[in-house]
Amino acid sequence: MEVVNNQSLQYKTDNLIITMGNDFNYQNAHVWFKNLDKLIKYVNAKQTNGSKINLFYSTPSCYLNALHQANASWPTKDDDFFPYASGEHTVWSGYYTSRPALKRMEREASAFLLTCKQIDALAQLGPADQHEVSALRDAVSVAQHHDAVTGTERQHVADDYALRLDRGVKECQETVVDGINRISNVTKPLQFEFCDLLNISICSITENSKEVALVLWNPLSRTLNHYVQLPVVDGDYDITGPGGTKIPFQITPLPKHTLLLPGRLSNATHEILFRAKLPPLGYTAYNLKKLAKGGVSLAGHTSILRKRASGFADDDFVIKNEFLALTFDQSSGSLKYLTNLETNTTISISQTFAYYVGSVGNNTKEPLRASGAYIFRPNCTGAGPDCSRPLEGNGTYEIVKGPLVQEVRQYICAWVSQVIRLHATSKKVHFEWQVGPIPVGDGIGKEIVSRFSTNLKSGTEFFTDSNGRQNIKRRRNFRPSFNLNLTEPISSNFYPVVDRIFIQDETAGSQLTILTDRAQAGSSLLEGQIELMVHRRLLVDDWLGVSEPLNEPGLGEGLVVRGSHHLIFTNIAKSPRRHRLASHDLYWHPALLLLPVSSTTSQADLNRITQSAYSGLSVDLPVNIHILSIEQWKGSSLIVRLEHFFEKDEDPVLSQPAVVNLKDILRDFVITSVREMTLDGNVALTDVHRLQWSKVDQEDYGTLGTDASKIHRIPHDIGTTFTLNPMEIRTFQIEIGPSL
Repeated sequence: MEVVNNQSLQYKTDNLIITMGNDFNYQNAHVWFKNLDKLIKYVNAKQTNGSKINLFYSTPSCYLNALHQANASWPTKDDDFFPYASGEHTVWSGYYTSRPALKRMEREASAFLLTCKQIDALAQLGPADQHEVSALRDAVSVAQHHDAVTGTERQHVADDYALRLDRGVKECQETVVDGINRISNVTKPLQFEFCDLLNISICSITENSKEVALVLWNPLSRTLNHYVQLPVVDGDYDITGPGGTKIPFQITPLPKHTLLLPGRLSNATHEILFRAKLPPLGYTAYNLKKLAKGGVSLAGHTSILRKRASGFADDDFVIKNEFLALTFDQSSGSLKYLTNLETNTTISISQTFAYYVGSVGNNTKEPLRASGAYIFRPNCTGAGPDCSRPLEGNGTYEIVKGPLVQEVRQYICAWVSQVIRLHATSKKVHFEWQVGPIPVGDGIGKEIVSRFSTNLKSGTEFFTDSNGRQNIKRRRNFRPSFNLNLTEPISSNFYPVVDRIFIQDETAGSQLTILTDRAQAGSSLLEGQIELMVHRRLLVDDWLGVSEPLNEPGLGEGLVVRGSHHLIFTNIAKSPRRHRLASHDLYWHPALLLLPVSSTTSQADLNRITQSAYSGLSVDLPVNIHILSIEQWKGSSLIVRLEHFFEKDEDPVLSQPAVVNLKDILRDFVITSVREMTLDGNVALTDVHRLQWSKVDQEDYGTLGTDASKIHRIPHDIGTTFTLNPMEIRTFQIEIGPSL
């Protein structure tokens, strides 16, 4: 009762919510509810002695309705709550990066689930395939648990999540194969396969087959130009597209750090790269064929120059395409300058790796808090990156130049390496890093960051995304809705980066954006700088529930993690278009199916797939619209979710409302009815009556998203035609008749 009375002092009305729940508790419902019944009975009995407390079971909906009936005015909060802190040295910014391999696996599975549901719906597959879709849907859903994708579980539990995701992906792969076969109208199903280890350049099909049919499914609702990279053995090859068109390609030896990956068992010594053009919500097929030695093909010539620090002149070298130029130091192989050739703008830039030493302690009091799965607490007292220890390379690097891609391969140390890659037609720079096994023989836990340092005048501000959608303005050593008592100056300035982080120089009108391939911790600790934490290996638990150190064993010596950062440098006005479209290209990347071609393969069925392309759309949808999901629903209905993925006033064109006709999405179906639903698809939108709240006038922090009440909806909703406004998601249940 004392707790309730104290809590009432912080609440605006007489309605208080007493929450139930805790880790490792409430496993015996009978015991808990029996005791809660007693608690309610005896607390309410105190009313005869003047107590004002009336305790009863309730729900969030009932509680919210009671607040609404109180007719109070409420303050609003537009910023978020990150980073959490439960003590002066207990800042919860470590889990943004913890278990980076699992975070990547979850993202890959989530993206593949979209493809799986699309193909299942467009091919109108049966219950067996829908069961397979559910297997991956369930695995991805379970992996969203707050102690799953966060990396705050024990190692054997993380292994179980990974196993479930892997099994779910494999089940959905069967659905994708069934769907492609049905869509292409083959007479006998073709036995497509998948290469699940392309991230470490392993694919037994391309390594060992003389001829392979490649089918690439584009889940985006617009045409996509995509670079395909496959591991092969050295030799002569030929690639053809639809109609037998010869496709230019490039063959390059694999980097030595890839060849030496722990546990990598592969015949591949090279990688083959070509550019594929894919229709929206559909596929294009290509044919990869190994030729006899000396065969004629359109293979691009690749030159590799190996450099070491000593013995070379201190001159710069450049890799560039028509959009970007990167200048490197000759002696070290380090990046020095970046030029946007479209705007003729150059900045000085370096990219380096460093590590923070993780604090150790017995966690019995705040000054003894350890860095662990939840907590990031570097063992230093400074307020900037000087707290970290640089990982300096020995100047060993390789330059790879070819017609489709140019690379600088940097060998930083025995356990850190990187490829900086610039594709011929790309407007972004690809940083492919490899970190691990992190050495801990010295008894020191390490937290590795990739740091980009520039001469941009960004002040104290930087921006991170909110779940890949809105951008949130951050300010170093500051919180917009309360006064910050800064006791951990490093970890208190790290925020979750799900998709992107960027800085702006408003005077120069320039923006530098980094896109990630998984959730990571990110910050800007100094002006003109961005750093992202890519890997962690710690030797002490932080005592917040895991009960074991974050020390992933990998294959025994420690976990090796590979990943990518994509850098975009352009003016502020063009940046939203660049980074939002690039983000979708990377997240919703094409799915690759492979078919080893042999004498038993039906040539007629193979031609049905390889001689033409397929699209489920009549036309490309507006560039700012994405089909968030399309899936079979109840009976003969489909659920289609559309999102407008630009923010209001972000781009003069793409931040405008967009009009979509559902017939363009379901061109092969007869639409008999359309009903708009809530986001989950369970309730018709006409049956939803949202509560209206009175707001207290206060400072508008204006850091997150778009106020829906300020959006004017253009009345274009007629029949199957609908309008989407910036950052809006709309869900439709569509009844379909027989296919056209």
